[in-house]
Amino acid sequence: MLAGLFPCLATALTVVSIPSAEDPPVLIRAERVILRPGQELVNATLWIEDGVIVAIGTDLPAPEGARVIEGRVVCAGFIDAWSSLGLDPASAEDVNLSPGARTVDALDPFHLAEERSEALRAGVTAARAQAGRTAPFGGLGALVHTDPGFETPVVLADACLASTIGITRGRTGDVFDRLGEIDRLIGALDKGKKHRESRVQFEKDLAAWLKAIAEKVVELEKDSKKAKKDREKEEKEAKEKGKEFKEKSYKEDKKPRRVKPDLNDEAMGRAADGELPLVVEVHRGAEIRRLLEKTRAYPRLRLVLAGGTEALPFAEELVERSIPVILWPVPMGTARPDEYDEHDLALAGELARAGVTVAIGNGGQRDARELRNLAALAVAHGMDREAALAAVTSVPAALFDAGERLGALAPGRSADVLVLDGDPLDTTAQIRFVLTRGKVVTP
Repeated sequence: MLAGLFPCLATALTVVSIPSAEDPPVLIRAERVILRPGQELVNATLWIEDGVIVAIGTDLPAPEGARVIEGRVVCAGFIDAWSSLGLDPASAEDVNLSPGARTVDALDPFHLAEERSEALRAGVTAARAQAGRTAPFGGLGALVHTDPGFETPVVLADACLASTIGITRGRTGDVFDRLGEIDRLIGALDKGKKHRESRVQFEKDLAAWLKAIAEKVVELEKDSKKAKKDREKEEKEAKEKGKEFKEKSYKEDKKPRRVKPDLNDEAMGRAADGELPLVVEVHRGAEIRRLLEKTRAYPRLRLVLAGGTEALPFAEELVERSIPVILWPVPMGTARPDEYDEHDLALAGELARAGVTVAIGNGGQRDARELRNLAALAVAHGMDREAALAAVTSVPAALFDAGERLGALAPGRSADVLVLDGDPLDTTAQIRFVLTRGKVVTP
């Protein structure tokens, strides 16, 4: 399989689908094929069919009728880990959302289609769209394709659960209020966990009750003749003694009571159980410390920090607990949606060198076309180039449970592919072609 490929291999071929005459394949030849950051092939070819990568190798013949594209460098499409692309402003800025609110319900594939087209031309083939960007609870975020031509752009409807701490739009900036927001978040997690545990217990109790009923039915059927004789005997004895015969009644155990559904508790329970990542935007050291302390009680929780302006002192714990950080590496003085503008552009590199998994996003903005520039800016301030490329490809794909579909080039994955005339994070290199689910787009 592709996991064993390295640049030194001469030939590699894995076929996972059959060419279709109705949908001509695409063949991409390049001097350098970046399978994933740190894993490349030289002078290799990608064979794409019906929206997926069929094969990758260094000696693939062109299928009959294939469109052939040639370029210097090929890599996976970029993924914006922190965006509101495809959302109307009201949904993106809604501060009154609840944990069970679903961003996918607010997506409009026709709203500001030009912004999605610009993002696509800039190499961004997917993004995590999040409603309620500054809300205490932003609800369930969605992972979506950026191509406005798709009627069903959703990759994952429930990609994560989101929350923000200390974003002062409509809330006070007092440190105690901020810490109180963390306590409320933890309270919601605990309530959700208990709700889920109650549902699991109900299912166990119901299964046990049904089993007991079934066993009793079998027992009664088996002993029905004996029970009839015993009844007749008891009835005769009562009559002889002049007493009233009382029929013995069979009393079933009480059926377990079903847990009342609650979308908010269910969403929080899914996060507490690790079914969904919990993305929390938090900046200040005191708040990060409190959040880390309070979440230690949830070993299954897949916590992800967003923003993380003062996260560096906590790098060791972030590594130990496998907590990633999504950064928005913007220059000093850039207008931000929160009041905290002291972000250090070297932070991405420093966290990555400390072993923290880093993703890069656009701070919840709609302008996803800047993602490549943000990653390049992180490189210019000390981030390793491979780590920066991973931060906009394989890392966000893995964070949001799409690592088997997006973020890397491999047979069977979605054909979200960039063809460039230079390194992907060299902003002077032109993106010549973008393929999204196998559809060829010319910038």
